[in-house]
Amino acid sequence: MAEKRTDRALDRTELIKQTTLELAQELGFTKLSIEAVAARAGVGKHTIYRRWPSKGALFLDALLPADAQALDIPNTGDIEADLRTQTYAAVDLLGRPPFGPLYQALLGEAQHDPSVAAALNERFIGPQAQRVRARLKLAQRQGQVAPELDLDLAFAILSGPLYFQFLIAQEIVTHGYIDRVFSALFAGMRPSP
Repeated sequence: MAEKRTDRALDRTELIKQTTLELAQELGFTKLSIEAVAARAGVGKHTIYRRWPSKGALFLDALLPADAQALDIPNTGDIEADLRTQTYAAVDLLGRPPFGPLYQALLGEAQHDPSVAAALNERFIGPQAQRVRARLKLAQRQGQVAPELDLDLAFAILSGPLYFQFLIAQEIVTHGYIDRVFSALFAGMRPSP
């Protein structure tokens, strides 16, 4: 009996998350409400609030499932090519609806809701930053980047122009733009001859 109740709860949770994404696409995040999600999903508001403390927390869980695979970084032995491949995959994901506009809304909500910001950092941004730093550290040991390179700063310099283009300029981040960023960045990261 407990297993059946657990299955029903999981099904309801997935229904609520799917409904949240559908409504966010239709209405936009700012017009999304717990009431609208509850009505469309056919559940009570208390069912949603038992699982998520806020609209932002619900939206984050709906958009970034806990088991979502991170954007992996290949290891071909060429740090620039490997990071470029990973970055292409990231911007390709952000460039297609519905993920790009919804992720943009999630980042906006994170500016106003500290719990959403913390969860976003813990579940997505932090792990991605760790992967990039680990790959850069390996490249340092292999002599592909300068041994004195500040890995935290390198990650910030890598991601900053992409987020600027995506969030501030609100322009499509193209592979050509990534190529220009990487050319400038790696010119300064290479070890001195």
